[in-house]
Amino acid sequence: MAVVRFGHIGICVSDLSRSVPFYRDLLGFRAMTQTDVRGEDADRLLGLRGVDQTTVFLERDGVRLALFEFRAPKSPPPDPPRQMNRTGLAAIMLRVDDLDATLAKMREASVTVLDSTRTDYPAYGSRLVFVADPDGTLVELVEIPGDPYIPFGKPL
Repeated sequence: MAVVRFGHIGICVSDLSRSVPFYRDLLGFRAMTQTDVRGEDADRLLGLRGVDQTTVFLERDGVRLALFEFRAPKSPPPDPPRQMNRTGLAAIMLRVDDLDATLAKMREASVTVLDSTRTDYPAYGSRLVFVADPDGTLVELVEIPGDPYIPFGKPL
């Protein structure tokens, strides 16, 4: 018995009409499918009562995201951008070819850019900054010339 492949990363969102364009139009994910989830099986699977939810699946570079919007039970209001030491999904990291141009596009779309996180690594020629999706999920944007895979840390 073995894990056969990666499925998806699930992200609960407050409003699909804001989140889908963020991931699709700004980050380049391709919208794939949408499904409504409700009923006893959904309640049992999700450990909630009265589930009425829509899931939109998006994909980029072989990675799938599942965006979950709950109409019921209602989700608590979104938190501000999360602190990195909170347990759970810390961030999604994406490589970009031009950080300044990407940030200009983000600002034009009124995306929260966390300028205080801007970090340059001259030894690698890389630059990075975090932005937040409409509900505060962090997305790390990294520019590395030539887009090489640079492992950090010691081999395990």
